[in-house]
Amino acid sequence: MRLRTKYILFVSLIHIALIILSLNLINDKIYLFLVAEVVIIITIIISIILYRQLIQPVNTITSGIESIEEKDFSMKFVKVGHYEMDKLIDVYNTMIDQLRVERVKQQEQHFFLENLIESTPSGIVILDFDERIISVNPAAEIFMDNKEEELIGKTFAEIPGKLSAEISKIETDEPVVIPISGMKTFRCQRASFVDRGFNNRFIIIEELTEELLKTERAAYEKVIRMMSHEINNSIGAVNSILNSSLNYSNQIHEKDRTYFVDAMNVAIRRNEHLNKFMSNFADIVRIPQPKKTSSDLHELLETVQLLISSQIRDKEINWKWELSNNEIIVELDIHQIEQVLVNILKNAVEAIADTGEIIIQTRHHPKRRLLILNNGEKISEEIQQKLFTPFFSTKAGGQGLGLTLIREILLNHGFNFSLHTRDDGYTVFVIEF
Repeated sequence: MRLRTKYILFVSLIHIALIILSLNLINDKIYLFLVAEVVIIITIIISIILYRQLIQPVNTITSGIESIEEKDFSMKFVKVGHYEMDKLIDVYNTMIDQLRVERVKQQEQHFFLENLIESTPSGIVILDFDERIISVNPAAEIFMDNKEEELIGKTFAEIPGKLSAEISKIETDEPVVIPISGMKTFRCQRASFVDRGFNNRFIIIEELTEELLKTERAAYEKVIRMMSHEINNSIGAVNSILNSSLNYSNQIHEKDRTYFVDAMNVAIRRNEHLNKFMSNFADIVRIPQPKKTSSDLHELLETVQLLISSQIRDKEINWKWELSNNEIIVELDIHQIEQVLVNILKNAVEAIADTGEIIIQTRHHPKRRLLILNNGEKISEEIQQKLFTPFFSTKAGGQGLGLTLIREILLNHGFNFSLHTRDDGYTVFVIEF
């Protein structure tokens, strides 16, 4: 029963009792009856006045509670001239002002946080109590190569890809560096935040590839330039001395002359080989910026494949073409990308022992991609992480320049790429345009 109803019942019962008692005086003591009636009327008036004064604060409180429930913090009350009522109104208005300020502040902070999460280059993945994804930002979608709707509700272990698999293994809050396909490198860290009194987990993913490549490139460029300068200067002087020495071969005893001339020529040729060896390294440093033109990728692939096929004599290679129905026009430096494709296809051929298959695929969706697959020797997990490391090679006597050259040209073009062996045994080089 509401307070208002209780008050009305209480006052009504009291006045009914008073009226009944006063009726006993109507015959014997008419004057007392009239006085009693006046008193009853006065008490009724006082009860009505008190009702208004007591119920008004209750109505005010009720209206204030309703506005708070509806999260309407703009409604304020005007003072009515009663001390108790005005004091209540002051408290309510002060409270509403503070709630409004806090709400605006919270909304601004929430809006700022949402914009920060959406625009940050770091990937942020928020998890629930069961380690299932409830939210991802655009950067995380790119890193994990999946749209948000495909990730929501899944654990990292349920998402395909090495990055997701490695993140699922993280058990501590310490940062973990994860290399992917020998090219991309990520730093991932688990953290938590408090929401409504409960700890929620989230994952921060940062790509370190660009910073590492810049540092690495600056280091090996400096070393190559220094080595090239010193070796070229020394070889030029040494060859000059050796050629001059050959002019005096007639002065050597005929018995030793042939040995002397052969030794000098061997030394000269070796110096020339060393000079060419250093020149190959210097070419990596001197790669020019690409001069891009619109080119048909399919035509370029056919040209390079014919060039490679003409050089194969001792292997049986089955070339399989799975090209997109529509032509793929790409802005690229045709000479540099031709060199990239030559190196990729040569590596694919060399990975095959005697007989094998090379598949060339192009795709339009979801991204424009080129895939070159071979069923030759597989790439181990350990080697895969080192593939694009400058000067790393698995070939005997290899200089490790092929993949380094590919890496630098594709990076200059802004094309994403990867090289790995799939579960079906095919090794695939992927380029995204």
